[in-house]
Amino acid sequence: MPKTVLNPDSVFDTRQYGFSQAAIVTGQRRMLLSGQVGVDANERTVGPGLQAQTEAALDNIERVLAAAGAGLEQVVMLRIYICEAARDEQEVIAQALRQRFPADPPPSSWIIVSGLSLPEWLIEIEAEAILD
Repeated sequence: MPKTVLNPDSVFDTRQYGFSQAAIVTGQRRMLLSGQVGVDANERTVGPGLQAQTEAALDNIERVLAAAGAGLEQVVMLRIYICEAARDEQEVIAQALRQRFPADPPPSSWIIVSGLSLPEWLIEIEAEAILD
């Protein structure tokens, strides 16, 4: 899948936060993933903390991609919904993104929300991918 990320010098360097400013992609099939939260396969919330929930949400994204024969390297956009209660912990998210997307991270939007579907959920991550 041809994907080129853009991080021009004319805007701030977002790679320090684990994402790029833009991506140019080409491909035949586009995959849109529902928002993933910090739950396991049995729908149990994985812990009270943002770090555990972020890791679980990203694990779930990887599993959905794998079911289509794809991987994180094919992600071209993330939308990250962060609960107001976790607003001050955003470095945890940046660290997880840097680990999962060490080279050419996808662009993303980070949106602060008052809450998610369940009160214990702190983060929800949507992804878009281009499949080969």
